[in-house]
Amino acid sequence: MPIQKLSVIIPSYNEEKNFGRGVLQDVVAYLEKQSYDWELVLTDDGSTDKTVSLLKDFAKGKSNVKVVENTHGGKGPTVSAGMLAATGDYRIFSDFDQSTPISEVEKFIPFIEDGYEVVIGSRAVQGARRQDEPLHRHLMGKGFNLLVQLIAVPGIYDTQCGFKLFSGKAAEDLFPRLQVYANKGRQDAFTGAFDVELLLLARRFGYSIAEVPVVWHHHETDRVSPVKDSLLMLRDIVKIRWNDVQRRYSE
Repeated sequence: MPIQKLSVIIPSYNEEKNFGRGVLQDVVAYLEKQSYDWELVLTDDGSTDKTVSLLKDFAKGKSNVKVVENTHGGKGPTVSAGMLAATGDYRIFSDFDQSTPISEVEKFIPFIEDGYEVVIGSRAVQGARRQDEPLHRHLMGKGFNLLVQLIAVPGIYDTQCGFKLFSGKAAEDLFPRLQVYANKGRQDAFTGAFDVELLLLARRFGYSIAEVPVVWHHHETDRVSPVKDSLLMLRDIVKIRWNDVQRRYSE
C-alpha cells in the first residue's frame, strides 16, 4: 500500500546547538516536495534549555507541524509519545541531528508497497554507508549488536539506528506495550534499549520487519557516555529477554 500520509516524529533533548544547523528546515523542505500528505511531530524530552520555545517558534504558522511536551524520561518515552500523537498511516522516527537524513525514507517505500509494516534503517547491512565514525565506536557497536542478537533479536544486524518506520496499526499496537524503556530518574540524555524491545515485540506479534541500508553520518556529542550507556542498555536487554521468557508480553 502506498503512503497516503507520513508522520515524521523527531525527539529532542536540549537541542539549542542543533537548531543553528537548520536541520528542521531541511526536513520540512524535503517533505514539501512529496506527493503524499505529511505531518511533523516534534516531541520534547523535558529539555532544560531553550529547545521548547525554539520548537514552538518553528511550528508557528505551520498547520502540519506540532509540538508535544513531555516530562524528562529518556528517548523511549519521548518517541512513544510522538508516535501515539501522530495520525499518519505510516510513522517514522528520526534523530534530531539527522544523522540519517529524512530523504533516506525513499528507500523504504518499495518495502511499504510490498506490505512490510516495520521498516528499519541499518548501518550494518550491505549497501549502508557510515561516515566519519571513529573506529572505537564502530567496534563497540558491532560488539553490542552481537550481544543483542544472542540475547533478544537474532538476525537483526542494527537495532540502534534512530531511523525506523511503522505502519499506524503497528505503532498503535507496539508502543503501548513497551515496559523497559524509561529514564529511571537520570537527569541527562538517555537512549536506552527501547529499539530492541520494539523489534522483539514486532516479531512476537507477527509484524514483518525489513532491514534497509541507509546513509549515516556520525555527529560527535558529549551528551552520552558510550561505555556507561552501553552497560545500562545491556542491563535493559537482559530485562527484555527475561520479560519475554516470563510471557509478560502476551496479549
